[in-house]
Amino acid sequence: MRQRSATRSAPAVAKSQPPVRVAPHWLRVALVVLAGIYLATQFTHEAGDSDLWWHLAAGKYIWQNHRLPVPDPFSYTTNLGAPVYQGELTTRHFNLTHEWGMELIYYLVQSGLGFPGLILFRALLLIGFCAVTGWLAARRSESFHRGLAAALLTLVLTPLFANDRAYLASFLLVTVTVAIFEVRRGLWWLPLVFLVWANCHGGFLMGWAIAGVYSAEAILARLQGKPLPDERKVWLASGLAVAASLLNPNGLGVIEVMRHYRDSPMQIAILEWSYPAWWPPDYYNLLAVVTAAVLLWKWRQVRLRDWLLFLVLGAASATAIRNTIFMAFIGPVLLATYLPKWKRPMPVVVEYAAAGLLVLAIVMGIARGTAFQLRANVWRYPSAAADFLLAHHITGRMFNLYEYGGYLMWRLWPQDQVFIDGRALNESVYNDYIHIAYNADYKGGLTSDQLLQKYGIDVVVMSGLDYKGGIFLLAAALSDPSRHDWKLVYQDERAVIYMRNPPPDVTPLPSLDALKSLEAQCDHYVNNGMGVLCERALGNLFMGIGDGPRARKWLTTYLAVDPADPEANRELSLLNAAK
Repeated sequence: MRQRSATRSAPAVAKSQPPVRVAPHWLRVALVVLAGIYLATQFTHEAGDSDLWWHLAAGKYIWQNHRLPVPDPFSYTTNLGAPVYQGELTTRHFNLTHEWGMELIYYLVQSGLGFPGLILFRALLLIGFCAVTGWLAARRSESFHRGLAAALLTLVLTPLFANDRAYLASFLLVTVTVAIFEVRRGLWWLPLVFLVWANCHGGFLMGWAIAGVYSAEAILARLQGKPLPDERKVWLASGLAVAASLLNPNGLGVIEVMRHYRDSPMQIAILEWSYPAWWPPDYYNLLAVVTAAVLLWKWRQVRLRDWLLFLVLGAASATAIRNTIFMAFIGPVLLATYLPKWKRPMPVVVEYAAAGLLVLAIVMGIARGTAFQLRANVWRYPSAAADFLLAHHITGRMFNLYEYGGYLMWRLWPQDQVFIDGRALNESVYNDYIHIAYNADYKGGLTSDQLLQKYGIDVVVMSGLDYKGGIFLLAAALSDPSRHDWKLVYQDERAVIYMRNPPPDVTPLPSLDALKSLEAQCDHYVNNGMGVLCERALGNLFMGIGDGPRARKWLTTYLAVDPADPEANRELSLLNAAK
């Protein structure tokens, strides 16, 4: 009988999984460094925002005089006329004082390191904003890649705010305050943070709102019977921080002023204080909508503090264009927190590719000439005209453009005071300014000549073109050869200067040279990429004064760029027919 041999099946050998390749530490360090350099390329364009100059002037005044610039030393019109709305005087004091800390810092940086240092300081503040955003996103999601992506996602909005203004302090400190509450370390630093913040910019109210969010989270946890172990520390640190922030030149006045800003015709006319549009879609509203959609999708997982942070920062961003940057912070952080995670590890090759793309983006930014422009863009301002006024020691009451006011404060004070500037201090003066600059007489009011007499103006310093490409008609009107009350004493591609009574060492120029200046100004605008609407405006101007050849020249030049303008085509046809 054949014996059956017992057989045993061999144990199944488990298939070995290939080891997951982890990116070397140096590669991730390189990615962070490259991301930082790329961010710097987005924030280092030349300095020269119109607000920068009066920040520097105020900072210099504070440093030299050890006091705030109240009453205003820079403009002779600040306290003229009756208030236009209730609260105008309160708003005026606030605008003169609430940014004194940043103004002092800007002046000290610029005086010590020049404009290169100032530009790098601006870039450092914005890189800090992006870096804290990325760090929070990485910490919450436990993902390096999400953190890096969040930091770079901020770029959909942050380059719009790369200006040398005091609001950069609020943008950075919003992220720092959230980070302190998130990690619970450094809570006792919050009073100092809020004290500095409240003396750098009025946006410290956002700090109150953030402290309220985390305090509310602690209260809810207690009501649910799950008190947070550090709830008392959160409440006490929040209370001390709010109390410390009241040590500022306006105390609680910032609350009243925020309401008055909406009552101010001058403030609501400023683009940055207008409401952001929700149509057509742009990066701001797309980011807001996508973030809201993700929170609603994952609503069961969303913590109370995140709902509240989104509501607080989202509401602030929806009230003014200047606040939309807050969505560039909270949006990427919440998306990194609640978007589903990838189930597979990120291939290392992706990180190498990301490094390569960052290098390429850095090189392209430098090649375009838009990065590391460590200089001031004085080509936008009447620098040579200011030199002329200083060289001839010209004083007297001056009329100047709103956009030029800050620069002339920086260059001419204390020799001269300005008529108006970007601090938006006096409503009635601003109304008169509009009528003077555009040479517009209005029913029941004074003519532009009468307004010049009213303010005792002896010197006019202005360009002939507004920033939209229109014409400031005063510059053209004063060039009329039949007028003998004003003399043209200076003209170039950026400005003209008229005087009633030039000093003996100043020889008047032919009055019609002002029209040559207007043409040179338009060429200057076009050559610096500021559009061609001035060509259209000059065509209209020369048509109005009967100078057919010049009108044809400028309309022809304009239509070469925009041939589809039917009105301009009709006007050119009429001019050609009249030859």
